[in-house]
Amino acid sequence: MTSDGRIETARAWCDRAVFGGEDDALDAAARELDAVEADLALLRGQVAHARFQRDQVVRETELELFERAARLYRGLGDARGEAEALFWAGCYHQTVRSDHTTAGPLFDRCLELAGDNRTRSYALRHLGIAEHAAGRLDAARERLTESTRLRREIGFPAGVAANLVGLAYLALAGGEAAHARELLDEAGELAGQSGAAAVLRTVEQARTQLPPGAPHTVAGSSFPREDTS
Repeated sequence: MTSDGRIETARAWCDRAVFGGEDDALDAAARELDAVEADLALLRGQVAHARFQRDQVVRETELELFERAARLYRGLGDARGEAEALFWAGCYHQTVRSDHTTAGPLFDRCLELAGDNRTRSYALRHLGIAEHAAGRLDAARERLTESTRLRREIGFPAGVAANLVGLAYLALAGGEAAHARELLDEAGELAGQSGAAAVLRTVEQARTQLPPGAPHTVAGSSFPREDTS
């Protein structure tokens, strides 16, 4: 149901309470409004996060919005909504605060609750980023590979491209330059076809790390600054 629909439903429940004397209708109206508020808080938080990615200016209200959305969804018994809000709260800690320790359990809980593969793919991607940051390359590759599989399955080419860039950096770190080139070629094609200009820029950035000669490990190769692609 859309937010407009929920507001109209809440208004109808309120009328039933006022004119019909149905006390339970007030609780029903409140639940509809909690759902609207949760959706709004989540979206406002996402806008704040996008502004951070653009401006690199921290807005403290971002985390508050995600945490409020998670609480409201939890109270409504909306596991899917709670999973999404928890992911974004984790993303705040990881991306804005570079705090993988706090972010990890939020991503894990998101995976437990998420009922859709898109949200699961996001959580797996960012768990992979955390594993890479900790130097656990095999674990990072496993997480990103599973995220990529889910994204292919649901038809999310821009998300697949973003993950392939991450896998290319892992390939570089493991001395597999030829494989990294293959991954970046596919990532560039997918990003171009889906109009994902931001992802395409990360592809070109990663290409600058490719060695011109025989494959070898590129010291210090890592993901670009974490995003939520």
